[in-house]
Amino acid sequence: MLQSFEKATFAGGCFWCMVKPFDQFDGIESVVSGYTGGHTKNPTYEEVCSETTGHFEAVQITYDPMKFSYKKLLQIFWSQIDPTDPGGQFYDRGDSYRTAIFYHNEEQKQQAEASKLELEMSKRFTKPIVTLILPASAFYPAEEYHQGYYKKNPAHYSRYQIGSGRKAFIERWNKEEEQMNKDKKDIKERLTPIQYHVTQENGTEPPFQNEFYDLEEEGIYVDIVSGKPLFSSKDKYDAGCGWPSFTKPIDENDVTEKKI
Repeated sequence: MLQSFEKATFAGGCFWCMVKPFDQFDGIESVVSGYTGGHTKNPTYEEVCSETTGHFEAVQITYDPMKFSYKKLLQIFWSQIDPTDPGGQFYDRGDSYRTAIFYHNEEQKQQAEASKLELEMSKRFTKPIVTLILPASAFYPAEEYHQGYYKKNPAHYSRYQIGSGRKAFIERWNKEEEQMNKDKKDIKERLTPIQYHVTQENGTEPPFQNEFYDLEEEGIYVDIVSGKPLFSSKDKYDAGCGWPSFTKPIDENDVTEKKI
């Protein structure tokens, strides 16, 4: 039986630091450092660093989707970067160090957009998520001395990861992730399945079959998790959609509107 590999391409700042996080798992065939997204053919490292090529430093991963899913790759990617930084990553500044997900097909695009929305909805960051989602284009492998840098120069790689601020950021991310998982477990124990799906998994109740769409009692509608007041019955109206509808929130700062 032939093995079917796929490709995933991510820009996360300095490509030295974006290889090791993916390189250690079964199902990952290769992780190549390189340049993509720009207008220059076969660029050199010096040319990309000059910020004249339009290229990002990136890694291209060849993986077996039967062993390692694209969703898992996305989870690793987000945990390695500051997605709110539009000017680079940590110590490295400039457009070539910006973050981006380069999708290779429509399914990857949809999964990337969903993962970005999930991160936004988690409220982990107070600043907007600015990581770009772009179609994959020509990928040019970097010079050989850049490939597998963490293996070839482990001491310098370690110093660089610490000195750039990336290591401390990732450690904070991991601690926050551990706490968030604990909080989610506690929340799951006190909510019904549909309540958990809607509040924690960006789900939607079925129209005309939910608890409040035709409720006419006066009162305040609150977030079932935090208890924060969101809407008043005085602002409720029948939109004919099968879900409770309101003309305005109690406090506009507590509600984020998304166009779909």
